[in-house]
Amino acid sequence: MFKSEQVHIDDSFILIESSTTLMETKNRLQQFHYVVVTVKKTHYTIMNSELDIFAAYTDSQPIGPFLEELRWIPSTVSVRSEVPESNADWRRPVLIQNDDRKAFAGILTAMEWIRYLQAKESKVTAYFHALAETVNDAVTAVDQEGKVICWNTTAEETYGIHREKILGRKIGEYFQDEDIVLHRILNEGFPVRQAYHRPDSNTHVLINASPIIQQNKIIGGVATEQDITRIVRLNEELYSSLPQHVHQEEPFSSIIGVNPELQQVLKMAQKATSADIPVLLTGESGSGKAMLAQAIHYGGSKKNHPFLTVNCLSIPPGLLETELFGYQRNSFTDEGQVGQAGKLEQANGGTLFIIDIDRMPLDIQVKLSNYLENQSFHRIGGNERVQAQTRIIASASPRIEELVQEGNFDKDLYYQLAVIKMDIPPLRDRLEDIVELVQKFMREFTVKYKKSIPTMDPEVMTALMNYHWPGNVRELRNVIERFILLNDGDLITLEQLPRGIVHTNQPVKSVGKAIYAKPQVNNAEESPKEESFAIEDALRKTYGNKSAAAKLLGISRGTLYNKIKEYGLD
Repeated sequence: MFKSEQVHIDDSFILIESSTTLMETKNRLQQFHYVVVTVKKTHYTIMNSELDIFAAYTDSQPIGPFLEELRWIPSTVSVRSEVPESNADWRRPVLIQNDDRKAFAGILTAMEWIRYLQAKESKVTAYFHALAETVNDAVTAVDQEGKVICWNTTAEETYGIHREKILGRKIGEYFQDEDIVLHRILNEGFPVRQAYHRPDSNTHVLINASPIIQQNKIIGGVATEQDITRIVRLNEELYSSLPQHVHQEEPFSSIIGVNPELQQVLKMAQKATSADIPVLLTGESGSGKAMLAQAIHYGGSKKNHPFLTVNCLSIPPGLLETELFGYQRNSFTDEGQVGQAGKLEQANGGTLFIIDIDRMPLDIQVKLSNYLENQSFHRIGGNERVQAQTRIIASASPRIEELVQEGNFDKDLYYQLAVIKMDIPPLRDRLEDIVELVQKFMREFTVKYKKSIPTMDPEVMTALMNYHWPGNVRELRNVIERFILLNDGDLITLEQLPRGIVHTNQPVKSVGKAIYAKPQVNNAEESPKEESFAIEDALRKTYGNKSAAAKLLGISRGTLYNKIKEYGLD
């Protein structure tokens, strides 16, 4: 569609009858740029530059029969608000009608239309190149022959090729054919999304590419390549192996907790150490899934073999498949093939801990499921099957079963992983473990920062017990590190706690069972003594805070006061 302000429509014209003489027609052409003659609903346009054609003919001859005798080419008629018809005959000027089709608005010549299209193309091209320079990705565009028509600054920086050298040249002159996604686009016409690629040994990119289609014909292709080399390097540093959170000799001793549900999980995990089958750990973020995965690995026969990790949330989807299964490509060098082993292959004989597996794309889930079934896989771009005896431990959010039911997680993979499934309870359901965890983290960070263990104001422990801990054990650990680091005195007060913990009004969730239960003993005289010891221990752990001690013991504060008075513990 064009508008009058975008394309010039010449309105210097006059309509005449077919019976008008040549003399009158010539007179009109001297007054107007164009004369339009209608003969039997066919419109003919005469330009004033064509006056010389009439010089050899009788002036009294009517114009209509004269044009038919000369087989004058009629003009195409087009509505003003529409692009001239695709079958318009541009050998003659096009007549433009008003939108109501009741009158002519003017004349559009082929030269003017070409000028408009060139200006429009120039404008679109300017927008395209501005967009290509605005994005942070390398942008490449080729025509149907594979010649480069766009090569932005990021592409220059990524590949070290100046645009002056590559523009107008076939892209295959600079890259191996198998590495050029745009060649596949031109041949197949299918878009590519988030495809991982290594143009050289030091560069990692993710490619998005689309064919440029005009009238059902591929006329070129455009690709954006996101340089993820820094992300890959960072991922290798952060997630190639987790920080050591457990003691390798006694790994389960590092996991603190007397909560019955947690104890049940630990018993199951200890049995799973000797079974070379997948394990699925579910729980909220920060609940301790990584630590339990390490305990399972180091508590079994694989403890002397690799323990590697892959984080499905932190790695771009296009790179995740390569991280798991590796990368292979043919080479024209004497080396034959070059590639890189994935984490499954690197962890051969050991354990691969897949973090947040519920965030893994479905197509990769299917490939992982096939590996679990066959214990072999193909590297990306490779044809040979790679054997790897790697145990899979995976972590996921508690709603993974919902994802399976919704069709957003592969059922086969879920049932392969869930042979041994352990649900780690959140910290808000483990109130009885908070005091011991606090003591453990205080010892850890006072050693780390070379400080003496400070005294804790009873109000601090009450605040910690009353907080709902959405970040679970990890959040508690961070809070303890924070106040140990920031505290310069010998006393931890509420001022050292984050504001959200101090001012929370949300009550703690009941754990369902009393933390303290009266011992079952044969000698009734020994029962008060053990009960007294239990109360003293709770008061010691809570730094004398009676409210926190009552919560720890699972009794009311009034009952605790009575017991303290009864046993003379004041």
